[in-house]
Amino acid sequence: MNWLNSEAFTLFGQHIKWADMIGNVIGLIGLALGWRRSIWTWPVQFLSGAILLVAFATAHLSGSAGKQLVVMAVAVWGYWQWNRGRGGAQDGSIAVRFATWRERAYLLGAAAVGTVAVASLFTAYPSLSWDPWPDAYIFVGTVVAMYAQARGMVEFWFAWLLVDLVGVPLNFANGFAFSGFVYIIYGALVLWGMRDWWLRSRKAGQPVLEGAPA
Repeated sequence: MNWLNSEAFTLFGQHIKWADMIGNVIGLIGLALGWRRSIWTWPVQFLSGAILLVAFATAHLSGSAGKQLVVMAVAVWGYWQWNRGRGGAQDGSIAVRFATWRERAYLLGAAAVGTVAVASLFTAYPSLSWDPWPDAYIFVGTVVAMYAQARGMVEFWFAWLLVDLVGVPLNFANGFAFSGFVYIIYGALVLWGMRDWWLRSRKAGQPVLEGAPA
């Protein structure tokens, strides 16, 4: 597995690693599938997490590797959630909606408490992370975003956007340049996906005329 952390090529002076590139390209596909509300988003995200887990573990980045374990676990749960909720929309796919104010408060509270807790752990054990606070922010933000996605909440896109704002500079600083480039593309996909889910959530519950486009 050492080849995963070997250099694939150099782009704009940045050394691109095979695992960084492969794992994030697959993750990008997973996000696009999530935008389309395809249940295949979860197996693809699981595969992306598995590849990045090997990469980070080999590079002795325990915090980032641990994040991928959580991503994989949430992907399994998300698949179960979407499989159970299939057919909720008029086109037979998962129905999307805005979270209630109570759910938003829970998400924000969990993100804040989780970030402090994980950052404290990373600070107490420096070997787990080079950048405790931003790494904890991304770790917890990713879990919150994936949870909201599994529940079909439009807010999941906002959570991903907030993760991207920190993820881009952090990945460049830690030598995972391709992750940084991909996070920029994530940002564009997030904006498009946010608009699509937003519009679909507004249509939820409205009668659809026979023969009308979805």
